[in-house]
This record gives sequence, C-alpha cells and structure tokens, in this order.
Amino acid sequence: MSDKNFRESSRTGSDAVHDAVLIGGGIMSATLGALLTRVEPNASIVLLERLDAVGAESSAPWNNAGTGHSGYAELNYMPDPDDASTADDIARRFAASRRFWSRLTADGILPTTAITPVPHLDLVFGTAGVDYLRRRVATLTSTPRFADMEYTEDTDVIRQWAPLLIEDRTDVGPVAASRHRGGTDVDFGAITRGLIDDLTARGADVRLRHEVTGLQRRDDGLWAVTGRDRATRARFELTTRFVFVGAGGHALTLLQKARIPEIRGYGVFPIGAQFFRTDDPAIVARHNAKVYGQADIGAPPMSVPHLDRREIDGESSLLFGPFATFDTRLLKAGRYRDLFATVRLHNLVVSASAGLRNLSLLRYLLGQLAMSRRRKFRRLQRFVPGASAESWRLVGAGVRAQLITPDRRGFGVLRFGTEVVTGADGTIAGLLGASPGASTAPSAMVDVLSRCFPDRIDAWRETLRELVPDSEAPHTAASPTPTAERVVHPID
Repeated sequence: MSDKNFRESSRTGSDAVHDAVLIGGGIMSATLGALLTRVEPNASIVLLERLDAVGAESSAPWNNAGTGHSGYAELNYMPDPDDASTADDIARRFAASRRFWSRLTADGILPTTAITPVPHLDLVFGTAGVDYLRRRVATLTSTPRFADMEYTEDTDVIRQWAPLLIEDRTDVGPVAASRHRGGTDVDFGAITRGLIDDLTARGADVRLRHEVTGLQRRDDGLWAVTGRDRATRARFELTTRFVFVGAGGHALTLLQKARIPEIRGYGVFPIGAQFFRTDDPAIVARHNAKVYGQADIGAPPMSVPHLDRREIDGESSLLFGPFATFDTRLLKAGRYRDLFATVRLHNLVVSASAGLRNLSLLRYLLGQLAMSRRRKFRRLQRFVPGASAESWRLVGAGVRAQLITPDRRGFGVLRFGTEVVTGADGTIAGLLGASPGASTAPSAMVDVLSRCFPDRIDAWRETLRELVPDSEAPHTAASPTPTAERVVHPID
C-alpha cells in the first residue's frame, strides 16, 4: 500500500474515503481496530456488524468454551509428545495477549472480570495414554514457559486437583494427570465489547445491523463496500483504502465477492457444537479447572472432550463437550443457504477430495448426529462418573466454518485452524477458518498490520511492541508491498 494511507479524508458524508473498513464485530476486528486507533489516532475507521450487538457470534461467551489457549492442556497441539514447538508458540502468543489485555484492563477499557485464573489439566487413562502424557510433560517442562507444570499418576493427588473426575469411579486402571496453575477462563465477549466501546470513544464509526453483501475493487485502487441497513432496509456504500474481513463463517463468501486470487479453491465445512451445562452451585464449587482428555480415534481436534469451569457475568458454571452438530449455516445466526453460496467451480474438486480424505471424520460426524441425549450423557459420565441427568442440560454453542484449502496437486485439505489471508497489494485481509483467534488475536492482528502496511510498520513498531510484547512483527521496511500469503494459526 502507498503512503497515502491513513491521511484524514478530504471529503465527508457519502463521498468520504475511509482509511479502513472492518467487517464483523467479533474479537478479531475489535483487536485490529484497537491497534489501528493507537498507531494512527487520526485514521478514519468504520466497523460494520450485521447483528444488533457486537461479539454475538463466535466471540459470545456461551458460543465457545472460554479457554485461554496457552498450550497447557490442549493435547492436539502436541501429537508428537517430544515436539513442543507448536505448544510453545501458542504459549508465546497467548502471553502477548495477556499483556495486551492487562494493559487495557489497567486503563479501565476492559472489565476486571473478563479473565479469571483457572488451572488447566490433562487427564488420560490406559497405558498408552499415561506414557504419552508422561513424555509430553517431560518435554514441556524442559522449556521455560512450562517449567511450572505438575504431573502425577497418583489418584489421591488427582482427586485433590479435580475431585469430580475420580470420585465414584470404580475401575481406574493406569491414569495420569498434568496441571498448570497459570491457566485462565476468558470471557471473549466482554473483551470484544470493551474494545469496541473504546473504538467508538476514539472516533471510530461502529454501525450495527449493517450487513455487507459486496466488495469490489475500483479502478482507482480503492474498495467499494456495499450492503444494506437491516433496520431501515436502505442500501449503503462505503469507499475505503483497506478492508479487513473478520466476518466468521461469512468471510469466505465476502472474499469470493472481492475476487482476490489468494482464496481460489478455498471451501468451508461448518461444524457446530453442543455442550452439557450445569449451574448447580454444589457441583460447580467442587471443580475449579479446565480438564482436557483425549479425542476418540478419527475425531477432529476440536472434538477433544473437556470439562470447563466458566465465569461469566459473575456467575460460575461447568461445561462438558463438545458434541458435533451440522447444518448449512455458516454462523449461528446465519441462513441455511450460506454453505451453498460458497460453492464455485474452482472449489468443487477441492471440497470433494477433502471429504474423501477425511472419511473417518465424516463417520465421526454421522455418529455424533445420530447420538441420542442419553448416549451423550454417558460420555459425560465417563468424565464425571457421579453426574446426574437432572443437574445438566444440553445447550447449543457456536458454528465453526472449518477451512478447506487446496494442496499443491489441487486436492482438498481440511484445516482445523485459522488462516489470515492477505491480498498481494495489502489492501485487503481476511480471517478464515475456525477461531484460534480469540486467544491469539493481538499477535494475529500484528501479523496483518505487518503484511498489509509494510511502508508504515517501522513507524508503528515501537507502539506495537509496547502494546503486544513478543508479537514478533516481521521487519518489512525493505519490501514496498507484501507478498500474498496465508498465516496459519492454531485452533481455539
């Protein structure tokens, strides 16, 4: 992008040229806006959200498990127990997020209740599981970020850490657990609302019930963002130098409308989730942890069973799950035609081949869809043997539009993570796939700024390092424009 970016607009009203339009009112757009308003206080920024509230889709607290993903307990980040590289990178990124959020909390921008300390545990059974966890912990504790991790094969110790998991269990057999006391429960919705309130206070224009339906690159290099006001049914059009598409499951559809070649061949596969939830104070008081187990064979990484302590709006609850669901909506408040709207000739083979490559996943999903509430509850009782059906209710969570991308041969690869895609000239970027995002949003958005604004990043670097320490924004001053690329982040 040229150095004409982030100059105050010389036009007003419907003819104004904005510096940035952020599509979607979730934590990613909110974080990018928070960074932009600090590195360029005079920038003209508009945020558009199709619903009547921000943070109401994947960022909403009951649409996710609220885990601050730091690599402490997520076994799917270390399929090889001797390789800690992915877990360590996630821990670094989440540490940067914590520092960013802590700074804004100290400034009164974020509520003090948004982040709650909750230990993170792993619990495994059987000889193979115990051997895996023992090796995993040995690998992790050799690195500084995980040096405080604890490990035990003693059921009495596990009972002290998480009594609900051991009590009433008749045949334990080989068992092991790990614990890190530095884990957290995060209300990503509260963080999103705080960030967007701050955006408004800093002069950004936040428009609710504004649904974007078109993105078009004009001959002069600017972007025309078109859509409709869902309150008045009126059409709108905005002109901007830069577009960020953080619209969750709708992101691929909008990037397809923008006709950027970087997403050619991309498809999506929506997977929803259900959880068992209890608010019974007597049960909740006996479980202060987020406990992860091991996924069933053939199950996707996002299906790893976990029992989570949640702290939302001053109330404590427990969640267990997830149980996969499926429909053709790409957002919880989406439309049933959403998935079909993403189908193109160039992604048909990619999507079909991804399905053939993941037959075990398809069998898993079919099994989940056919599973009765009674069978689902038996899964809960495998984790919490003393659970009673009267105390737990089944609730729906959000939708994750899993990303399908072509490999070098043009066949589809199903990705259980998030990709930040930037256009070749840096005037557009988008977030695709399931969210890791929430836990690593600040460093992911520093990545976006580094790739989309190479001529400005050096001027911003000191401020960004102060806001998001250890984000490791790459040095890009020598490159006039960024190379089109995908940045892959781990699943949330």
